[in-house]
Amino acid sequence: MTVAATGPTRFLSPQVVAGLGTLELKARTIVEGLLLGLHRSPFRGYSVEFAEYRQYMPGDDPATVDWKVYARSDRHYVKKFEHDTNVEAQLLVDISPSMAYGGSQGMTKLAYASCLAAALAYLLAGQRDAVGLGLYDEGLQDYVPPAVKAGQLTRLLIALDRARPGAASNSATALRQVAERLRRRGLIVVFSDLLDDQPRVVEGLRLLRARGMEVVVFHVLDHDELTFPFDRAATFRDVETGEEVLTHGPTARDAYLSSLQTWRDVYVSELRAAGIDYQLASTATPLDVTLLGWLGARGRAI
Repeated sequence: MTVAATGPTRFLSPQVVAGLGTLELKARTIVEGLLLGLHRSPFRGYSVEFAEYRQYMPGDDPATVDWKVYARSDRHYVKKFEHDTNVEAQLLVDISPSMAYGGSQGMTKLAYASCLAAALAYLLAGQRDAVGLGLYDEGLQDYVPPAVKAGQLTRLLIALDRARPGAASNSATALRQVAERLRRRGLIVVFSDLLDDQPRVVEGLRLLRARGMEVVVFHVLDHDELTFPFDRAATFRDVETGEEVLTHGPTARDAYLSSLQTWRDVYVSELRAAGIDYQLASTATPLDVTLLGWLGARGRAI
């Protein structure tokens, strides 16, 4: 297997990341590839924040050289930082049965979401920000409160690694339970396929926003869900309700893709109108590219 590269950033395909071993290794590799492609931090205004990379110049403190980046690029890069207040971040991962779907891209939606969450946890913990985690289906099932302490990142990675598909999703209930636990304003990042009652999902996310939280949604969808590569008659079963639908491939594809676009457009418009960041996360997209898409948009907004 090879890792395709564009410029200084090594883009990591889901197939490559899936074969890396432990979730900690996956998270670290994604973050290291991600940072190579960043010129300023999306977390500007937070904690001891990463501001940008620049090439090493005579007179720079050798302690500021990122040797891991050097090992990957054979170039000396210096990290520049800025100081501000710490952020409290909570990562929420959907573990409903629909997240167990995985087509031909090497990862299920749950595995893809877990790797994204692990990478952000790794990045935030490295900035000494308080990071927490919630796993949810019909309600909040596993919760690690945000903290900055020894072993916190390990606790988060263990919880993510143990995540398994659970009951049918009820995002509104889970998001309300999270809202009740909030201690102060901060960042909430949701990783979900959003296959739930759409108005109630939007309402739950708006509730978090109304509590003063900055809310980000990674809409995790499998490549098959986005492209419908089925050209024959087939029976599709809803993994959460058990309902089955018989379709004729070519006819169904056009109708499906039209409905999918309308459904996504509602989420995009409703969430952005509420001041909530929306980022599509296709399981066919390299993980660092997905993160760069969001972080780059934040950088342009600053």
